[in-house]
Amino acid sequence: METTLKKIPLLDVPAQTQPIRAELEEAIARVLDHGRYILGPEVAEFEKAVADYCGTRHAIGCASGSDALSLALMALSVGPGDRVITTPYSFFATVSAITRLGATPVLIDIDPATYNIDAAAIERHLATASAEEIARTRAIMPVHLYGQCADMDALLAIASRYGIPVVEDAAQAIGADYRGRRAGAIGLCGCFSFFPSKNLGGMGDGGMLTTNDADFAAKLRLLRTHGAEKKYYHRVVGMNSRLDTLQAAVLQVKLRYLDGWTGRRRHIAAIYNRALANIPTITLPVELTGCRHIYNQYVVRVTQRDRVRAALAEAGIASEIYYPVPLHLQECFAYLGYKPGDLANSESAAASTLALPISHEHTDEDIQHVAATVGQIAG
Repeated sequence: METTLKKIPLLDVPAQTQPIRAELEEAIARVLDHGRYILGPEVAEFEKAVADYCGTRHAIGCASGSDALSLALMALSVGPGDRVITTPYSFFATVSAITRLGATPVLIDIDPATYNIDAAAIERHLATASAEEIARTRAIMPVHLYGQCADMDALLAIASRYGIPVVEDAAQAIGADYRGRRAGAIGLCGCFSFFPSKNLGGMGDGGMLTTNDADFAAKLRLLRTHGAEKKYYHRVVGMNSRLDTLQAAVLQVKLRYLDGWTGRRRHIAAIYNRALANIPTITLPVELTGCRHIYNQYVVRVTQRDRVRAALAEAGIASEIYYPVPLHLQECFAYLGYKPGDLANSESAAASTLALPISHEHTDEDIQHVAATVGQIAG
């Protein structure tokens, strides 16, 4: 008799939301009843809840995580001729937000252990940069990749010496802690995404910016509404990037469960860590001392990654590669002049990392099965 293949998805959005469906439907019904679909009361309520959660004075909703990055750079008046330091090992939006404003991304390699931007490499770059290049460097934009904060103390020290603001790309890191501070509350501002696959995911696109700077918050609010405080009167050229009221209502319900879901992800990561610890072909993720990793993804390095992934798929286990082509080698950024070998740590990560299923709806049995299968294939 044939046995049924146990299929385990990377995540299962319907399964995530089913236990709270009644609360979500009630929140959606309230919005349907009042009809204020653009900047309705739920938006301000959710903004306050996120500010409280992240430990900032201000939170400003927007249409997506990509827009959050663009708005932050626009508020810093980044434009043609300017430079922004960031990482090549991230989602496309990190660098496209810079280039769409006409600025130049300065791509700095990653720490091979954490996959986050290497502060020492930034220091080396700035130490050899010209005075003009430093003057044109308008921001440092670290990415808190996979749910762990970059080395913010080191980055802030560098930024302070050179007078460069720090914008946190925290799209994957809501709730991550760095030495007593939350992601999004450490630099000048934080940029979050509520794409459905995120730990706090909406029913569509959505984003948020957090900051402790009142003047910067006011600029962001202006820019997200076509540069107008009063309808039809435009102080600057902004963009149409508002968080939908329906999304805010849904996300406010989900935010109440976020810490519990994060605890579940951390529990799953611990199961993986124990089960995969002694397999020489696998390198486990690293959690920095004094930090809380929220495991938006659980990413390992594995020898013969593509073979392992194909075998997992045959076994019914989903996995993902984040990211197969680092940004400095993407065709659309060829004009920047990078070539293979220039950012070796990022290229190595792109060639060897694999994300395994991790989401709060997975059972311990699911994860133990995944770990055992990975061990058999890769061991």
